[in-house]
Amino acid sequence: AAPRPHIVPRARWVGDAAREQPPPRYDDAIVAVFVHHTDSPNDYACAETPDVIRHLYEGQRVGRDWDDIGYNFLVDRCGVIYEGRAGGTDRPVTGAHTQGFNHRTAGVAAIGTFTAGTPVPKPMLYAIASLAAWKLAPAGIDPRAEVRLVSSNGGSRYAAGTAATLPAVAGHNDGYMTSCPGAALHARLPDVREMAAEMQGRASDARRVHSRAAGEARSAAPPAGTEADRRRADERQS
Repeated sequence: AAPRPHIVPRARWVGDAAREQPPPRYDDAIVAVFVHHTDSPNDYACAETPDVIRHLYEGQRVGRDWDDIGYNFLVDRCGVIYEGRAGGTDRPVTGAHTQGFNHRTAGVAAIGTFTAGTPVPKPMLYAIASLAAWKLAPAGIDPRAEVRLVSSNGGSRYAAGTAATLPAVAGHNDGYMTSCPGAALHARLPDVREMAAEMQGRASDARRVHSRAAGEARSAAPPAGTEADRRRADERQS
């Protein structure tokens, strides 16, 4: 188990920009988290975050004619977590963030651009870890594990119907041909996984190695999550 982090509701940013949209879609569980960056400026004030998200929403909803913002959650440089796509923060909402792997996954966007050499704020990393810990806990997924997902779209790194073994906390570029979430943020994902595992109350890597050597514990790696082959709906990439 992992505690639910504080999440600012969608209503705080959508305001008058809200448009009519179809009902949200749901999966049976969340077994992986894909981390993104928004490829937008880093010098925003955190008080401006709702305006930044509203702009992203309008770019996807109006500019790309999507039914909603693609990300399930967004995190700002101060570590504040915002609800993204509609449907309920505590439910397994099907997002539109990683083409081919939108089912049974949550998309978390770091607001900013995190290419090589760009510092990633510690509060942002902590917030991403807290989301990953919380969303993966109901399915019993260790954030440091790998999971089995089935691609539903040939536009991803994997042909439609192909099974892929990916990190439970993955970068967008692990599933799709893109530079997102940026080299700097992707390089910090091992830290995010370890923090998330600790938030779930799991032993650190060092403790796990020691326990195995002492014969006191078995590997805590969970069963890999699987995505149903029947899921073949076209998906969009954000």
